[in-house]
Amino acid sequence: MNTHLAVFRRSMLLGSSCIAFLGTFVSETAAAQMVQPVRLVVPFATGGGSDIGARVVAPYLTELMKRPVIVENKPGAGGAIGIAQVAHSAPDGTTVLVGTSSSMGANPTLVPDLPYDVIRDFSPVGTVHTGENVLMVHPSVPASNLREFIAYAKANPGKIAYGSSGIGSTYHLGSELFAARTGAVLTHVPYKGASPAAQALLTGEIQMMMEATYSALPSIRAGKAMALGIASRARNPELPDVPTFAEQGVSGCEFSNWIALFLPANAPSALVSRLNANLNAVLAKSDVKEKFAKLGVQAAPGTPDQLAALLRSDLARWKEVVQDAHIKPE
Repeated sequence: MNTHLAVFRRSMLLGSSCIAFLGTFVSETAAAQMVQPVRLVVPFATGGGSDIGARVVAPYLTELMKRPVIVENKPGAGGAIGIAQVAHSAPDGTTVLVGTSSSMGANPTLVPDLPYDVIRDFSPVGTVHTGENVLMVHPSVPASNLREFIAYAKANPGKIAYGSSGIGSTYHLGSELFAARTGAVLTHVPYKGASPAAQALLTGEIQMMMEATYSALPSIRAGKAMALGIASRARNPELPDVPTFAEQGVSGCEFSNWIALFLPANAPSALVSRLNANLNAVLAKSDVKEKFAKLGVQAAPGTPDQLAALLRSDLARWKEVVQDAHIKPE
């Protein structure tokens, strides 16, 4: 009788242990399934600067945040489709916009009926990287520096056609800013993206283009385009022999390309601060800096307030350019 009772008790203990183990397993599995991934929404197709930058930082954010961080491309309408999706998402930290200087700081000054307000509908988190712009010309243009180019453009009003990635892009507005500061009379030829515009420069279809340094480097190094000036306060380390605009007598024409993270408006301040801290920790890593340097851009850690100030500054600058140049949307 005692033997049967002992066997019964051992069976009960074993069963309880199995149930407890199964319960723990189910709880942990359920908890893992409840951890939603963080989506970095890039409002453009794969392969562009914002997409590449997001894919550089995503794995590091995954490691720091202990949850999957994935890049999701939502192209269309010049970035408006992806941006609107984030603007209308819950401010719970699972949907993050990878905004750009063009889509957030330039386009809104030209397109009045966007389905979002870049100031009202977003909480700035932090800048990811910044990059300079370089003024390039086709080798057929008889100029070896910015002064010679400006003189040639003034002597041949309208003869210089410049390309951009579209009306309202920073390449477009930056070129108009250059024209306003120098008195050069240029003809704008918009393309559906920076790549076709750059290709048009290489074939001689256009004579000038203001382009991000990182994407212009291969053409410059191959001698297919000439770099005449950098539209920034300092020279680019990858193009040390190309002087800035200011060094060549053109002031007030500095502007940068940037990508940055934004949460939907009304995101809790603690959530914004935590994501900002994680982002800055990633940008401080030497291998991340090296990856960005190879792309011709610089890691740009900072605060949400600094990003907010940068955005407002860009909006004010480009609004003035749009008004002075009487630029109209397509």
